[in-house]
Amino acid sequence: MTTEQVSIGIDIGGTKVAGGVVSADGSILARLRRETPHRSTSPAVVEDVIVGVVEELMCGLDPDQVLAIGIGAAGFVAADRATVVFAPHLSWRDEPLRDRLGKRITKPVFIDNDANAAAWAEWRFGAARGESHLVMITLGTGIGGGLLIDGEVLRGRFGIAGEFGHMQVVPDGHRCECGNRGCWEQYASGNALVREARAMVTARSPIAMDMIARINGDASRLTGPLVTEAAKAGDRMAVELLTEIGTWLGVGIASLAAAFDPGMFVIGGGVSAAGDLLLEPARQAFSRQLTGRGYRPEASIVVAQLGNDAGLIGAADLARSSVM
Repeated sequence: MTTEQVSIGIDIGGTKVAGGVVSADGSILARLRRETPHRSTSPAVVEDVIVGVVEELMCGLDPDQVLAIGIGAAGFVAADRATVVFAPHLSWRDEPLRDRLGKRITKPVFIDNDANAAAWAEWRFGAARGESHLVMITLGTGIGGGLLIDGEVLRGRFGIAGEFGHMQVVPDGHRCECGNRGCWEQYASGNALVREARAMVTARSPIAMDMIARINGDASRLTGPLVTEAAKAGDRMAVELLTEIGTWLGVGIASLAAAFDPGMFVIGGGVSAAGDLLLEPARQAFSRQLTGRGYRPEASIVVAQLGNDAGLIGAADLARSSVM
C-alpha cells in the first residue's frame, strides 16, 4: 500500500465503528466500517469489533510503518485518555478501554472523545485551519463537542469538557439517554430528526404524504440520511424538520458563544450533510439569540470540510502527535 509511516484512526459512534489508515497529511489510505453492536451488549463485544478492524487494516502493512492507534469514542473520556467514564449510546461505564485494547494490540493506543478528535482534524486539515479559537459541534446519533484554543484541545479538569449535547435547553423536556430531561441533543441531533419525522408520519400529517409514499407507509424505514435526501429533493416535511433542528442548533450555539466567544463554529457529523438546509436556520437563530447582538463580532458557522471522516482522521493524528 505505502511505505511511509502511518497511524490508524478508529471512530466509534452510536451506530458504527469506522477505521482508517491515515498519513501524516491527513489522507485516508485505506478504510473499513463495521456496525456497532447493540448498546445492550457487553463492552467486550465492542472491543472485539475494534480489534478486528485494527487487525484488518494492518494487513498488508509493515508493522514498523504503524506509529500508533487512535480511538475516538462517543462518550466521556477521562483526563488520562485511557478510560471511557460513560457513553450514553454504548454500554461503557468506567471502561478501561486503553488497557483492554493494549493487551490485544501491539502498537501504542490513545483514547479521546470523538468530537475532540473531529475538532483536531478540522483545525489541522479542514475548515478551521488558521483559526485560534474553535468550537466543533458534531451532530450524529447525539451531539458531541470539542474546544480548541491556540492549538490545544481543552479537555477540562476531568477530561469531560465539550459535552454540549447534554446542556439542558428545555426543563422537563424529552428524556435523554444520559438520564436527564431536555438535553440539547434531544432537539438538534440525528435522533431528534428521526423521532420527529416518525411522529409526523405516524400522525399522517398533511405535509407528510410525500414522505409516506417515499417509505411505503413504513415509519421504521425513516433514517436521518433519508430525511436529508428528501429535503434536498424539496420534500416539505423534511425541509420543515431540518429547519426546526437548525433553529435549535442556533439557539444552543448562541449559548456557547456567550460562554466561550470562539471565532468559528464548525458543524460536523452525519446531520451536517444537509448543508444550508440546516445551517441557514441555525445562523438566523444564532443571530437572534446572541447576547449583545449588534454590538459584538459574530463567530462564523461553517460546515466541516472532512465530513464523517473528521473523527477518524483526528484520532489518528492525535495518536501520531502523542508518539512523535
